[in-house]
Amino acid sequence: MVRLVLPNPGLEARIPTLGELESLEKQESGSRPQWDNKAQYMLTCVGFCVGLGNVWRFPYLCQSHGGGAFMIPFLILLVLEGIPLLHLEFAIGQRLRKGSVGVWSSIHPALKGVGIASMFVSFMVGLYYNTIIAWVMWYFFNSFQDPLPWSQCPLNANQTGRVEECARSSPVDYYWYRETLNISTSIDDSGSVQRWVLLSLTCAWSTLYVCTIRGIETTGKAVYITSTLPYVVLTIFLIRGLTLKGASSGIVFLFTPNVTELANPVTWLDAGAQVFYSFSLAFGGLISFSSYNSVHNNCEMDSVIVSVINGFTSVYAATVVYSIIGFRATERFDDCFSANILTLINGFDLPEGNVTQENFAEMQRWCNASNPAAYAELKFQTCDMNTFLSEGVEGTGLAFIVFTEAITKMPVAPLWSVLFFIMLFCLGLSSMFGNMEGVVVPLQDLKVIPKNWPKELLTGLICLGMYLIAFVFTLNSGQYWLSLLDSYAGSIPLLIIAFFEMFSVVYVYGIDRFNRDIEFMIGHKPNIFWQVTWRVVSPLIMLTIFLFFFVIKVNEELIYSVWNPAYEEFPKSQKLKYPNWVYGVVVIVAGVPCLVIPGFAIYKLIRNRFQRAGDRQGLVGAPSTVSVNGDLKY
Repeated sequence: MVRLVLPNPGLEARIPTLGELESLEKQESGSRPQWDNKAQYMLTCVGFCVGLGNVWRFPYLCQSHGGGAFMIPFLILLVLEGIPLLHLEFAIGQRLRKGSVGVWSSIHPALKGVGIASMFVSFMVGLYYNTIIAWVMWYFFNSFQDPLPWSQCPLNANQTGRVEECARSSPVDYYWYRETLNISTSIDDSGSVQRWVLLSLTCAWSTLYVCTIRGIETTGKAVYITSTLPYVVLTIFLIRGLTLKGASSGIVFLFTPNVTELANPVTWLDAGAQVFYSFSLAFGGLISFSSYNSVHNNCEMDSVIVSVINGFTSVYAATVVYSIIGFRATERFDDCFSANILTLINGFDLPEGNVTQENFAEMQRWCNASNPAAYAELKFQTCDMNTFLSEGVEGTGLAFIVFTEAITKMPVAPLWSVLFFIMLFCLGLSSMFGNMEGVVVPLQDLKVIPKNWPKELLTGLICLGMYLIAFVFTLNSGQYWLSLLDSYAGSIPLLIIAFFEMFSVVYVYGIDRFNRDIEFMIGHKPNIFWQVTWRVVSPLIMLTIFLFFFVIKVNEELIYSVWNPAYEEFPKSQKLKYPNWVYGVVVIVAGVPCLVIPGFAIYKLIRNRFQRAGDRQGLVGAPSTVSVNGDLKY
């Protein structure tokens, strides 16, 4: 086993001893919040980990990478990368009883940048994540109509036909891109603020503020609904989906792997990023949540349970989504076939009912043999079931286009729409609880907020600041901005942060010390699986994925999808190159959290060079206990 431990003078003075932990827990009982019970803690962690990505990101990645083939690298990396890091975050938070900045500062002053990077990523992801919740609320508000507003195209200004843009695309596309987003034709064309989106955004941030106003004292109550209701709705949708025509085709497609995708490095890169995203690893929220636990809480069992629930939810949600996708694909296949049958009937003046799907190929051959010239003039559509099943839409489109289209074809469509968007709302809100924890607690650790500020004021100011910055997503170009942040804010930065987290615990804090801590907390040392993954396997996997990213992605031209009615292949999305200034945005979104880690370490090194030995504690100062709710304790 690797036993290298880097020099770390002063560590014993920065962390409480094992003997002090129990008395420290009693002292904190009045100043720091605690979980009411174990179920509340587990539901909060599950709610944070299981989010919108399990419904609209994971199925989309399955579509992009050969159906069930994507599950193989996802489950492998979940076991070798996700579970070990989840256990590590739970254990180190519970041991040091602090949030992200406090934990890494205690391990070594130069590691404060790891916590700052986590805070930055939580901030950036929270900006656009709550915007998605705003869109969900907009659709939810408009679901109380029969028929649903996205079930048919609106009439044009003369009331003589349908709006051309809608007629050329589809009602669900038109409602999403024009009625909801009123999207522009490029990211350069910002346009104006869309009032209805702004109103929904205001509702989303107001709801989040009410739920997080007193930290886990309020979020701990909300998770009883937000973390459980989605499973009820998913089960209802699965039962309904299995009764729909073609549902089995979608599920079979999902679980039939295209093994050639396993040789594609991008598949493994996306699987690794999805593990981090779906587990909410490296955001800092899980470290804070675990710090409110009892010293002797079994964090090892917690990590396994949360991981199993998370992996199960991803596959379960994908099964539900693919049952609906199978139904949608079957409807499109039947419509395509009906159009071809009608073309053949009209071209040869055949009696209605003479041509069916079963005898269509035979009738084509007969018509071609009887009149080749007339047959050659007919134009048939290509109707391929696998093509319809493989049609993916980018990101949120899976929820707002594919699912909404399928819902319009169900009986009592408004009921299913209300249920679907309630589920998305709960999934998104419970994940935002952890994102807010990942922003508020580090700010307290950094001491940039006056100690005597009320908790309600601090949370309110953070929500207000993020709400104002999120105005960019209410512009006509807002969807392009959201896609940009979604592509870079929650992927590679998380890999870098997670690598430094694991490296810091194993080689700076010391794996032997960490093993003793866990033995004290849960009664036994971590087994060989944890030892191997923490020391070697997980860090190597993260480095490998990171290197693949640079080899594949760095030299790629940045392009994005545009909804442009003037595009010659409309309603297909037009691919455009990002303007040059976007590269600066990418550097800020993805580069800053990566660079702040070594940057802060270099700063501490230079600062200590010019500082007297007695002042070398520097910016770390006295350790602080962290909480959204409790006062800081010095």
